[in-house]
Amino acid sequence: MPSADLQLDWLRAFVAVVDAGSLTAAAPQVHRSQSALSMQLKKLEDAVGHAVLTRGPRHLQLTPTGLELLGYARRMLELHGEAQVAIQGARISGPVRLGVPDDYAIAYLTPVLRSFATHHAGVEITLVCEQSTLLIPKVQRGELDLAVVTRDKPQRGALLFHEPLVWVGAAQHEVWRREPLPVAVYEPGSLARRYALAALTAHKRRYRIVYNSSSLAGHLAAVESGLAVAVLTRCSMPAGLQLLQQRHGVPALPTLQVALLRSRASAAAGAVDAMHEQVLRTLRRQG
Repeated sequence: MPSADLQLDWLRAFVAVVDAGSLTAAAPQVHRSQSALSMQLKKLEDAVGHAVLTRGPRHLQLTPTGLELLGYARRMLELHGEAQVAIQGARISGPVRLGVPDDYAIAYLTPVLRSFATHHAGVEITLVCEQSTLLIPKVQRGELDLAVVTRDKPQRGALLFHEPLVWVGAAQHEVWRREPLPVAVYEPGSLARRYALAALTAHKRRYRIVYNSSSLAGHLAAVESGLAVAVLTRCSMPAGLQLLQQRHGVPALPTLQVALLRSRASAAAGAVDAMHEQVLRTLRRQG
């Protein structure tokens, strides 16, 4: 008979794997090895009496039992965190101003904010979504406390992970066959723009800029409508677009370094300390 005793460590492992998408990514978040994490999931499934996760073609997937359990698991962990804060007393409160580009926000920020809110419900978060070229000076001026950005200089901030740049196009339009190549680019100063145009020049591929914007949504619209090809971070590429490679006539691209910046003005802020540690703990897994 399955046991009704659902231990918090098992639930924490389960939620971490769901949020991270794999055992490999989740293990550092819960400070366990992959084998220990796998064992905790096995114990949870034995207690529940059913599988909670199945391995899909690209990542782990929730079973119907796992989907039902997930909401309860989150609530139990949140209540546990609240109880710890109430008993231990040191409740963190105050504002945190966090900046992040749209593409990184969509791909990476959800597990950061979810875990942070579980333990620090008294912190008020202001989220600013702009390009790294705008976020970096705002951190330097103290207008933002923290920002996840594309590094524009070596050693700037704390390295989190490496993010590939990719060419994308719409398969039904085959814009990459046109001469000169119509391209959509980010704002002047953007590393993605600089790398894309430099790569085309080095590759001796003629091009013309037909769309210029700092908006990810605008880039996607330009590509999907057949106006241009674009360079995006790999994490922001929708499933419906085609990943272009050298056989399509586009050059290879470098990889970006993604880093966490903190303002000097926030040095004594406990809420910012907590968010800083949460971002490092969650996103440094690829560093």
